[in-house]
Amino acid sequence: MKLKQLYIYPIKSLRAVPLSSAVLTPVGLPHDRRFMLFKIEQDSPQKKGKLSRMTVTFFPQMGLFTQEVHLSDGQFTVTYTPPPADAKEGATGQKTLRLPLEPAIDILEEVDVSLHGSGASAMNMGKEINKWFSSCFGWDVMLVYLPPGHARRVLGNLAPNSVNGVDNQKPITVGQSSWSSKFLNYVPNMLRSNETKEKDEGITFADCAPYLVVTQESIDDVTARLVDGVQADVTKFRPNLVLEGADLAYEEDYWGAISILPDSDHAVEIMLTQNCIRCQSLDIDYTTGTFGKGEKGTVLKKLMRDRRVDGGKKYSPVFGRYGFLADKEGSLGMRGERVMVGNEVRVSKMNEERTKFYWPGL
Repeated sequence: MKLKQLYIYPIKSLRAVPLSSAVLTPVGLPHDRRFMLFKIEQDSPQKKGKLSRMTVTFFPQMGLFTQEVHLSDGQFTVTYTPPPADAKEGATGQKTLRLPLEPAIDILEEVDVSLHGSGASAMNMGKEINKWFSSCFGWDVMLVYLPPGHARRVLGNLAPNSVNGVDNQKPITVGQSSWSSKFLNYVPNMLRSNETKEKDEGITFADCAPYLVVTQESIDDVTARLVDGVQADVTKFRPNLVLEGADLAYEEDYWGAISILPDSDHAVEIMLTQNCIRCQSLDIDYTTGTFGKGEKGTVLKKLMRDRRVDGGKKYSPVFGRYGFLADKEGSLGMRGERVMVGNEVRVSKMNEERTKFYWPGL
């Protein structure tokens, strides 16, 4: 097999950015989902000021925002294109914002945020940036940044070292050792912070793991299910790595690890721990920022027919595998390795049966 494509999403749930090469790190590809948008609730006195997570599943308008990375000057551009019905005659109505990939955090306000029950201390990007996004959405939003050295804790059995993970090792901790580690493993999550440092099994604003791996063969199978010439859009599946050359569609269900070969002398291993459970985000029309009509809005339904194969989430279809960087000894890797589109990829571990997904609350 080969590595066909690499993608990052600087702001979570906005459109994908393709890369020709990238460094693999323990918390994912650099600049992947370091930013996230939150809605500032104003609907009722009880919720006033509360931050509600914004993801494309619940806010399909997020599909109207494209992103472009400028690595040479450490910036990225966000472009908002309103749906055709909202654009003025003879104009696109586009708006563009330029942002630093790594903002100076000493001038930013710290704010506590949470995604899927896993919290972190992030940085509020400030009034002017928030005003720009709020004008696009039509309600108050906050853009937050998760700086290097901060990461969300991996919950459930996703992490390789989780008690129910693939290696059946000890539960993950938040960086303490000796008696404090043992104690914290038994303290309910609600009684302590689930923020973690990058040296642990941590993630940015990616849902459940640093990496998501899919195959072109499985994407082709989705296209084959669609009619009227509709093509499956791989970016709607939000992968970081797209592989090509698998023998069968969905054979990745049984992969326990893959190895990417940047050169003939060594390989970089990604441990694949759990399936990715799918939702309505597959059906969003990125042109209109709404759920697709006709065939474009049937992807999830068609996968429901025969892809509900995970015993841990038996009512939802599966597509792709969540992964964590490993070093040569099989523990979590700390040294970045650069990989490129076109690199050879091999399956380095096969599971006898499909894994069962568990993340509390999901």
